[in-house]
Amino acid sequence: MNLLIRPIVTEKTLAENASGRYAFEVDKTANKMQIKNAVERQFAVKVLGVKTVTIPGRTKRNRRNRKLSFGGKVKKAIVRILPDQKIDLFEAETSQLIDKKKS
Repeated sequence: MNLLIRPIVTEKTLAENASGRYAFEVDKTANKMQIKNAVERQFAVKVLGVKTVTIPGRTKRNRRNRKLSFGGKVKKAIVRILPDQKIDLFEAETSQLIDKKKS
């Protein structure tokens, strides 16, 4: 079972990469120790800390039958690593965004 679903790449998370913080969408049942071990194994870095937040799903209203429906919850983990280490996955995303802005 893969606990790390996808990296979260936004302007805010890319700005935090300089200070050694990286954001991932993770499995809803994962705890901090499991997330730490998964990041250390997958990217070969030393994790100093993990913060998690569960983002509630959005409420949507259907106009035709006036019912409410709810989107799915998402669990986000912000992982802090040693200052001299980097995760190459995010560095590639940053360079692609910078190239798009230049053109």
